[in-house]
Amino acid sequence: MGDIDSLAKLFKDSELLKLALTHRSWVNENPGQRSSNERLEFLGDAILEFIVSEELFKRFPEKEEGYLTALRANLVNTQNLSSIAQKLKVGNSIFLSKGEEDGGGRANPSLLADCVEAIIGALFLDRGIKIVAKFLAKNLFVEIPEKIATDLKDAKSKLQELIQAKGKIAPKYIVAQESGPDHAKHFIIDVVIDGKSYGRGEGKSKSEAEQEAAANALTNLL
Repeated sequence: MGDIDSLAKLFKDSELLKLALTHRSWVNENPGQRSSNERLEFLGDAILEFIVSEELFKRFPEKEEGYLTALRANLVNTQNLSSIAQKLKVGNSIFLSKGEEDGGGRANPSLLADCVEAIIGALFLDRGIKIVAKFLAKNLFVEIPEKIATDLKDAKSKLQELIQAKGKIAPKYIVAQESGPDHAKHFIIDVVIDGKSYGRGEGKSKSEAEQEAAANALTNLL
């Protein structure tokens, strides 16, 4: 599946896919046409976590809970999901407001990741869990061998160890911006070391944004 046309062929109800690709900014500019993809994103997030958890549980019967949790986090993070969106060229088909588009929304990793979760939710409603599992097997599970060959420690842990090894005070995570309704928050967070920002991250939770900020800080420091 290399593009949005291939993705569209999975759907019986094309309107569900269209809904999954509808950002709330477009809804604000086009009131009354349809709702945003936020409800589908909510559902897709849960379906994604369930299918990935089941796959890892079956694939690694000898591994403890902590390892499985770390591996799952490495698979379903914003970076990975946005990579899927890029492979499928989802950004070209998202319904965005002009302002959001001008601000780089079609390449925004957090926005792209949210759309992938919404697509998963829509596909589940349209075709059921087996089709979603096939979609994830082709687009996400192929990355498992690469993931298990690397260090599964999350970015915040790695950054903490690096900074401590240099004898510095632990990094601080500062919320630079918080937006969106309670059910669809969006956070932008800076990681600050010795009073200087070394990385910025975005996400639908503080934890997710902090991880992305830490990853960017590691890139800048190493």
